[in-house]
Amino acid sequence: MPKEIVLVLPPRDASEKERYVLAAARALGVRKERIAFVRVKRRSIDARGKSVKINMGVEVYVDDERPEEEVHFEWNDVSGKTPVVVVGSGPAGLFAALRLIELGYKPLLLERGKDVSARKRDIAALNRNMPVDPDSNYCFGEGGAGTYSDGKLFTRSKKRGDYRKALEILHYHGADESILYDAHPHIGTDKLPRVIAAIRRTIQACGGEFCLESKVADLILRGDRICGVADAKGNRIEGVATILATGHSARDIYELLDGKGVLLEAKSFAMGVRVEHPQTLIDTIQYHMPERGEYLPAASYSLVAQVGGRGAYSFCMCPGGFIVPSATAEGQSVVNGMSPSGRNSRFANSGIVTEVRLSDFGFLQERYGALAGLRFQEQFERKAYENGGGAQIVPAQRLADFVAGKRSASLCVTSYHPGGVSSVMKEWMPPFIYEALKGGFEQFGKKMKGFMTNEAMVLGVESRTSSPVRIPRDSVTLMHPVVKGLFPCGEGAGYAGGIISAAIDGERAADAVAAAVEGGAL
Repeated sequence: MPKEIVLVLPPRDASEKERYVLAAARALGVRKERIAFVRVKRRSIDARGKSVKINMGVEVYVDDERPEEEVHFEWNDVSGKTPVVVVGSGPAGLFAALRLIELGYKPLLLERGKDVSARKRDIAALNRNMPVDPDSNYCFGEGGAGTYSDGKLFTRSKKRGDYRKALEILHYHGADESILYDAHPHIGTDKLPRVIAAIRRTIQACGGEFCLESKVADLILRGDRICGVADAKGNRIEGVATILATGHSARDIYELLDGKGVLLEAKSFAMGVRVEHPQTLIDTIQYHMPERGEYLPAASYSLVAQVGGRGAYSFCMCPGGFIVPSATAEGQSVVNGMSPSGRNSRFANSGIVTEVRLSDFGFLQERYGALAGLRFQEQFERKAYENGGGAQIVPAQRLADFVAGKRSASLCVTSYHPGGVSSVMKEWMPPFIYEALKGGFEQFGKKMKGFMTNEAMVLGVESRTSSPVRIPRDSVTLMHPVVKGLFPCGEGAGYAGGIISAAIDGERAADAVAAAVEGGAL
């Protein structure tokens, strides 16, 4: 039997296999030559003391012991099986499709955007300040919003489904082994497209259909039951059930559902800005040293504050990353963050957002009903656009100036390629958002000495943290309470937040479809 031990090592020793194998031998009191294999199970950074340490949980095999073979997945051919429509190829849609194949159903997966290669060209155009393609951008296209992102895989939703299995599937399709043991795993924007394309090939090889550039334009409803969808080209795609996994930015889907009288609910969400610091500054603050050296990763942070009874917090922190334009239509200013796998940019960025409650946009509910939050979100993005520089050039302000409410005479060098234009954000932001962000930044500066500085820059706006609309579903069957056969899931339906939680929710939706079919409900 392998022996499980915990090693507390300096960064270099934890980075070099020869060194941590020797440390494991010493911990077990055996010669290094007797160590047959060491498998890392957990790895995390402890920067609380004067010197940074790495905590490693390892599984050690001695003498003739050998580990079991790596996890291997086999999906059967479902070419002639019962079809299920899956709308959206983000994590929820992809993992729903894989799970349907495991259960013996044929997924018919529709994606409004292009494949990862063609999508990459449209994203490059955005970074050159070109107009946005409403169907191919940082939010829409093969793999969804997660494809061109940091690929963070940390989730607190481990009780909802098989968290480990989701990581194993991503590793099986090409993600680095480190995602299986790092405390805060990530894949990286340079590697995610290959992983997504590999998952698509698995679905197709098993007889599932993957329809790119197929934007859903209508629902096929017969009485109180959905029988499929119609795309913008007039094609009808029908199945025994429809899994809706469209992501948090598919506003036209919410409008389609609302227009068809499908029950929706407004929900709270969060909005704010993205702040960018020099990565060296964040490293110095977090690691308590002038330079982090070659054996430590770019430092991150997680911050939360209460300001007048309203929460403000960091969101989607990207160490060694870039800020990117994430609008999905003209007339919007929207930013997001991403990181390559090496996290080797000289910048660190994070969304800093505050909660937007139902009461904050109640004045819009009489007119827009369940879409009131969506309209409030749109107003925020249009205000940012009007105060930007046109196309993808966004409003920007040095951080200390943002808090002081004064115009920045000049702006910092930034990773955001289209660039920014100096703006006094206090003048056009909803007051409750500005005050919460201001108070949050002030508290963050006290928690992280040096965080509050004009070396950092604020760019606007970070508005797509989650969906402002929930598509309701039964808590047990996961089916829409009014439309039979409709299974909303993932971030767009209001049930997930991030790659892994969306993937798990997609799998749960597939399980729910199978249970409904086999139980006679469909």
